[in-house]
Amino acid sequence: MLSLQVDGALTAGGSARTAVAGAESNVAVGLARLGHHVGWAGRLGSDEPGRVILRTLRGEGVHVDHATVDADAPTGALMRERRVADLARVHYWRAGSAASRMQPQHVRGALAAGARLLHLTGITCALGPGPLDTVRAAAGHAAERGWTVSLDVNHRTRLWDAAAASAALRPLLGLVDIVIASDDELPLIAGGESTPEADRVAELLDQGVREVVVKRGAQGADLYLDADRVLHAAAHPVPVADTVGAGDAFCAGYLSGVLDELPADERLRRATRTAAFAVACHGDWEGLPHRDELSLLDSAPGAAVR
Repeated sequence: MLSLQVDGALTAGGSARTAVAGAESNVAVGLARLGHHVGWAGRLGSDEPGRVILRTLRGEGVHVDHATVDADAPTGALMRERRVADLARVHYWRAGSAASRMQPQHVRGALAAGARLLHLTGITCALGPGPLDTVRAAAGHAAERGWTVSLDVNHRTRLWDAAAASAALRPLLGLVDIVIASDDELPLIAGGESTPEADRVAELLDQGVREVVVKRGAQGADLYLDADRVLHAAAHPVPVADTVGAGDAFCAGYLSGVLDELPADERLRRATRTAAFAVACHGDWEGLPHRDELSLLDSAPGAAVR
């Protein structure tokens, strides 16, 4: 999407800058910076925002050969308005966008090119029946061929309500290997209203999910490999500049660890480290680390690396 970042209230004349945003594209940039071969498949309008998005992703080393263009619909947009202190609110213009008109045939080229891992999010599923069908088709294609399929629940209440999200996402779980969710998103995909977290995780594992990763913000993250074995990684302490994009950075770090075949505890630590880079910088993805920068957070606060 095109992203408008507004400092202060828009109605009071807050100034704005333009950027590129989107959960899957943020993860793609994060993985590319960490040295992985990554492609993004989406649908954009034949307009200036679409061209900016493609140029930005190419510049970050993300392959966009299989991105498609809709000549009759605009590129989606959002506006993030910093309203009170560090509280921001996000407004979406997704209805009728090129992405909302996506169909399974639009990603056939990307799927035919092959991959080791397919990353999906609940945001695309929320855009309409066509995008949801596209996600289902992509997950089915990947599962049939033995690819690793990851799903970040990434619930956005301004795009759909909890009941709609749950009805759409739960049927996907038999095709998913890695589920990533914040602790308040787990009820969308497993259990009932009062089900304990361990029982929700057990339900997911029983459906064939191999790994359940629970993001806990400043409290770090947990990785369930089975119902009785939980690994924890603390959040890396950094000054917080902007929390938007932290979840996508976390996903990029975790999936990088999966692709590098790191042990489970090291995958989780890489995830919390990349998330720390994101929250310490402004922007959805601009502060994400390159592989040779991961060790920068081992330096003392305020240090200059010379």
